[in-house]
Amino acid sequence: MTAPSTYGLSTQARNLQWLLTDLVEEVPGVNSVAVVSSDGLLLLSSDPGGAAAAAAAAPSGESPARTKGPRGACADLATIVSGLGSLTTGAAELMEGGAVKQTMVAMEHGSVFVMAISDGSLLGVHATPDCDMSVVAYHMALFVGRAGHVLTPEVRSELRQSMEKTP
Repeated sequence: MTAPSTYGLSTQARNLQWLLTDLVEEVPGVNSVAVVSSDGLLLLSSDPGGAAAAAAAAPSGESPARTKGPRGACADLATIVSGLGSLTTGAAELMEGGAVKQTMVAMEHGSVFVMAISDGSLLGVHATPDCDMSVVAYHMALFVGRAGHVLTPEVRSELRQSMEKTP
């Protein structure tokens, strides 16, 4: 994983990026991670420059290779996380099940985990099929517990702006 630049970010935004980087690098089987705002915008990504790097590396005239995982991988993951969050919230309302805490989709070639963050944002993880799901969920819960109170409107705005600047 290429560490994104944290130059010019507030301490809170840098700490969130550090927590996300730690999640990706320390939890076996995690391919990519995205934090999505309640309105579906990508706030944090484990691969903020993935699409630009893949496009730059592709030979002239060829389409860029997809990065490992579903901006290449993280923009797709953010879209999936936002959609799953909306779908499960609607299902919970119809079933009178209360707030959705987490969602997990197990596939033949991987898994997607979505966990709610206290401010309405969502944490999404794309993992390998052989990951230890309980370990991934545990580390996601740690991230949510540490990040939830930090995602103020000001920090969310700052993170959005930094993602827009990422090549």
